[in-house]
Amino acid sequence: MSDPLLKLDSFLPYKLSLASNLVSDVIAESYQKLFALKVPEWRVLAVIAEAGRPTQLEIGQRTGMDKVTVSRATLAMEARGLIVRCPNPADGRSHLLTLSHAGIALYRPVVPQARELEAVIFDSLDELGLVRFASILDRLRS
Repeated sequence: MSDPLLKLDSFLPYKLSLASNLVSDVIAESYQKLFALKVPEWRVLAVIAEAGRPTQLEIGQRTGMDKVTVSRATLAMEARGLIVRCPNPADGRSHLLTLSHAGIALYRPVVPQARELEAVIFDSLDELGLVRFASILDRLRS
């Protein structure tokens, strides 16, 4: 008979959640301090920079954030002048989002900071370990 108790310290979903929360907290603190960005805003900024002119729905699909979180982030960023919302000619109910000049100016220093944080967070893994870890995450996600 298997042990009826669930030992959290050896339960992989719990360990993954803890690690994810710790990484997210480090990133959130850094981006808030350096760029006055919350994590959802950083994700929106990154997706718009990468995708060009996504809709809020596309941002939600790419980031796994729910539509309320995406909406709040885009509204806050629009209020700060970081993004521009344009009507979507293919769908009158949605808008295409682009980075404003201020958004581009903010994004440029965020990228090296993101890469530096990634290096610090994962510096205990060698290159092969990083490749394997990324592959495992991709498989879990799919």
